Parts: sequence; C-alpha cells; structure tokens
Amino acid sequence: MIEAVIRALIGICLAVLAVLLIIWVLGQLGLALPAFAIKILWVIVTLLVILWLVRLFRPFAGNWLL
Repeated sequence: MIEAVIRALIGICLAVLAVLLIIWVLGQLGLALPAFAIKILWVIVTLLVILWLVRLFRPFAGNWLL
C-alpha cells in the first residue's frame, strides 16, 4: 500500500510538472493562454488527480468510478 501511495504521489508531481511545462512552453512561444483557460486547465488536472486517488484507495469499487 505504501508503494502505491508513493507511486501515486510521484505521478501527481509529474502531472503537475507536465502542466506547468506546457504553460511555460506556450508562454515562451508567444502563445500565452488567458488566465481563465489556465484555471480551467488546473481544474481538469485536479479532477483527474482526485479520480486517480479515489481509484487508489478504493480498488474494488468497480469501473463506475472512471
């Protein structure tokens, strides 16, 4: 269980870093996203992480969670 939690935390960190990298690269290319679009992107990432954590802590809940 501890290994799964550590793996999930590493995955969450990588997801956050990927989003930050995408935002930074787009900004460096001159395609700055509006603040509202960035907020929507973070909400989507947050919801995906919450679903990932629910699947981690309730592995026998079935396929209805995703």
